[in-house]
Amino acid sequence: MRLDGRRESENVEDRRGMGTGTKIGLGGIGGLIIAGLITLLMGGNIGDVLQQVGGSAIQTENGHEATAEEEELAVFASQVIASTEDIWAQIFKEYGIGQYPAPTLVLYTGATQTACGQGQAAMGPFYCSGDQKVYLDLAFFQTMDRQLGVKGDNSSLAKAYVIAHEVGHHIEYLMGTLDKAHRKMQATNQTNANKYSVRLELMADFYAGVWAHYENRYFNSISDRDLQEAIDCAQKIGDDYLQKRAQGYAQPESFTHGTSAQRMKWFKLGYQTGDVRRATTFQESDATL
Repeated sequence: MRLDGRRESENVEDRRGMGTGTKIGLGGIGGLIIAGLITLLMGGNIGDVLQQVGGSAIQTENGHEATAEEEELAVFASQVIASTEDIWAQIFKEYGIGQYPAPTLVLYTGATQTACGQGQAAMGPFYCSGDQKVYLDLAFFQTMDRQLGVKGDNSSLAKAYVIAHEVGHHIEYLMGTLDKAHRKMQATNQTNANKYSVRLELMADFYAGVWAHYENRYFNSISDRDLQEAIDCAQKIGDDYLQKRAQGYAQPESFTHGTSAQRMKWFKLGYQTGDVRRATTFQESDATL
């Protein structure tokens, strides 16, 4: 994915090196996210998620010693957030939605406090509607590479898709969809709550695809190979794929993010159409989802 010369966002809060520990915990406003699901289902050590890449170290402003690769990823994440700011502002304008209030990207290591409670690396990237922030431990990208074998370099669309997906939850919040779904989830049993979660996650995948559609339209920054890598990423973070890899079988009633086929379908639909009106995951039947 070509982002050379692109601006970095000013809405980035760097908390790296300011963590409050690395306790394993589940939760977060978006539920159990990718890295935690992989780690816990596969019986992995949370240290695998947090392990730093070797190489020469760079001192950040808050004293955190970051490798050159981590700094490269930090710049990339800032550029991706900047792209989502520009594109969603334009989409909101075109559709007459109003002004787009962008989320803040928080970079952290290990754990950090959020308006939604304790945020931890085991949860993977997540969005908190309480403070309208996207939280990202850059070590998660190592998990993508090492445990899932997700293809692509440090500026791949697959990695950008992960960030754009969390921004997708921010769009859901702005549209009122997120709070409405969470109220329904709290008022029903776990199986039905999981179904609501799946529809939220697939909608966020769709919005990530919409972002990629406009990113490529405006900047011609996405190659066919980039797109295939992102679709491959969506396939490898499907609930069925992860559960079969971890335990040899899938338990559909426990799905919280959607199957590989569903995640690929909704990301591709967003990318192909670029039409926010097609975000209909809550209108679909179980059979057509």
